[in-house]
Amino acid sequence: MSSIPARRPVLVVAGPTASGKSALAVQLAEALHGAVINADSMQVYGDLRVLTARPSPGDEAMAPHRLYGVLDAAERGSVAWWRTAALAEITAAETAGRAAVLCGGTGLYLRALLEGIADIPPVPSEVADEATARYVRLGGEAFRDELRTLDPATADRLHPGDGRRLQRAWAVATATGRALSAWQAAVPALPPGLSFRRVLLFPPRPVSAEAVERRFHAMIEAGAVDEVARLLARRLDPALPAMKAIGVREIGAYLEGRASLEQTVRDAVVATRQYAKRQRTWFRHQFRSDLRIDAQFSESGFEEIFPKIRELMLTPGY
Repeated sequence: MSSIPARRPVLVVAGPTASGKSALAVQLAEALHGAVINADSMQVYGDLRVLTARPSPGDEAMAPHRLYGVLDAAERGSVAWWRTAALAEITAAETAGRAAVLCGGTGLYLRALLEGIADIPPVPSEVADEATARYVRLGGEAFRDELRTLDPATADRLHPGDGRRLQRAWAVATATGRALSAWQAAVPALPPGLSFRRVLLFPPRPVSAEAVERRFHAMIEAGAVDEVARLLARRLDPALPAMKAIGVREIGAYLEGRASLEQTVRDAVVATRQYAKRQRTWFRHQFRSDLRIDAQFSESGFEEIFPKIRELMLTPGY
């Protein structure tokens, strides 16, 4: 009878934006002889090093960094693509004798890796538009009855007023010929023996808000305006993920003369704080941490934090 080989736990360093995740992750990777694997949906784009606060070249020299800047802004990163790539990088780190240190704050990415996610093909826009039109024309009750012929499991669990999810289920079933519930049931399993230890940086909201403002000013000083100017000069589809990064629209308004630099910074800081608020809500309700640190990470606090994390990595179970 074969046994599942023991694998070193993967360390997940998570938290809202500007909480100090990257600084903690690189110090942990250096201390644990590890590699840092990106779990941020915007830091995968090479065009936005400054605006997405990617690790600096100095940080990257301290430990290997993977999945940072690996996509062009003209490409569409997806949750399914990232999950496959992250699992491959975890295996590569283990093969090289390194600890895998996952770092990021994109809840959808983290949930996809930790819990799995259905790899549903994209739905053509015309099918999605048809779903919306049918829902409006038929009304919730009749639309749900129609969905029941395509996907009874989803129809039975949704309320007639839940138009967005009903339309999504109808569009998936129509476009793929397979019920959304069937796609969701076929979630890819994690490789045998893989386990995670989850560290959550969760500074108080006022501390987080101050850090967001301080960091965006630093981005401006580091060349964020020129970075966005180069990106916009490519005239890419505004619907691409990279074009929706916080700061692109705001700095674009400044470059076009529609806002002062002061107003641009204010708008970007407000947008980032709103994003951080959404992240905090997600982490509070949907992320089970093994160690929660209610503070902004600073390098001076590493000696206090590291023994707790090392003990966590050595704890069997989970």
